[in-house]
Amino acid sequence: MDEFGRCNITFARLSDISPDEILVHMSDPRVTKHMPLLTTKWDHHIVAEFVAAKEACWRRDGLGHWAILWSDEYVGWGGFQREGDEWDFGLVLTSDSFGLGARIAKKAIKFAVTDERIPHVTFLLPLSRKYLGGLSRLGAWFVEEIEYDGAQFLKYRLDTE
Repeated sequence: MDEFGRCNITFARLSDISPDEILVHMSDPRVTKHMPLLTTKWDHHIVAEFVAAKEACWRRDGLGHWAILWSDEYVGWGGFQREGDEWDFGLVLTSDSFGLGARIAKKAIKFAVTDERIPHVTFLLPLSRKYLGGLSRLGAWFVEEIEYDGAQFLKYRLDTE
């Protein structure tokens, strides 16, 4: 928060972030332990592919994952990605920024509520996530346990209309 109590969260494009920062972030074992789909060690080539894939979502859907900044410092990435006919919200913070998740999610959900393309948001959480009260405080509810790309996830949903 700044000196006036305002939240200094901003969203930017991942292509605006140094690949080195993303590489350090995505190589941190405190982060990767909650990412069951992450099966290879990241390098600069994988970072470039990742950023290109996220930019392709923006071109295809007009929306995608952002780089998340706190007081102009990179603290992670997240946002909305189209999965079939649903918009899934993902959030991957740097380990030093784990405590910012609720504030960032609230700001992103405010965005979703104003975007007519997003009638509801889904959240896929790995089974390693134990503290899920923040989702219910946002108004989301448990839908089911699902398999996605060979990994198990808890699926939650939040209506935005």
